[in-house]
Amino acid sequence: MKYEIKGEPLPVVIVYLDAGESVMCQKGAMSWMTPNMVMSTSTGGVGKAFSKMFSGESMFQNMYTAQGSAGMIAFAASVPGSIIPFDISQDDMIVQKGGYLASEMGVEFSIAFQKKIGVGFFGGEGFIMQRLHGKGMAFAEIDGYVVQYDLQAGQEMLVDTGYLAAMTATCSMDFRKVGGIGNSLFGGEGFFNTVVKGPGRIYLQTMPKNKLAASLYSPH
Repeated sequence: MKYEIKGEPLPVVIVYLDAGESVMCQKGAMSWMTPNMVMSTSTGGVGKAFSKMFSGESMFQNMYTAQGSAGMIAFAASVPGSIIPFDISQDDMIVQKGGYLASEMGVEFSIAFQKKIGVGFFGGEGFIMQRLHGKGMAFAEIDGYVVQYDLQAGQEMLVDTGYLAAMTATCSMDFRKVGGIGNSLFGGEGFFNTVVKGPGRIYLQTMPKNKLAASLYSPH
């Protein structure tokens, strides 16, 4: 499988397949394709279906196969931002809910529960994220521009609600209370921030969907 990513800030990943090769994608992700791409839909089994549902994805997944000759298929992002390729063969990835776009057939999905329940309720990234593992390339949507940091063992990054898009599975998450009642109530940053600890790589996004929606619907 070959691919190219074009068009930021309204990106699309274009995937080129040899005859007989297949690619998976989230339901409704296909944007355009050559006529010889054949689609089939499945849940991948009950366990995988519920994993997808609880991690913010559709229970159903589409598979496209190039039939008879080489084919091409494109998957566009749903909001302005970036599309990031991850080589899952190198590192398992933890991705925000709804962030998965498409992948090679060897990529598997599971639920990534945060170890401390406080992270889910107060950390801002949700109690359930999605873990991508197995082998192959996967593509994830990032809301806005993406900034990457490589954290050393024990090194931390403090992240505001919603700005953590993805991280390697070697990283860990916790939460930290914003100091001072006045800061919490009037500082505009909420009561808790997410703490991400290395070793590993983190991917931060500049315009989470909730922030974009609030900006669009703001009366000011």
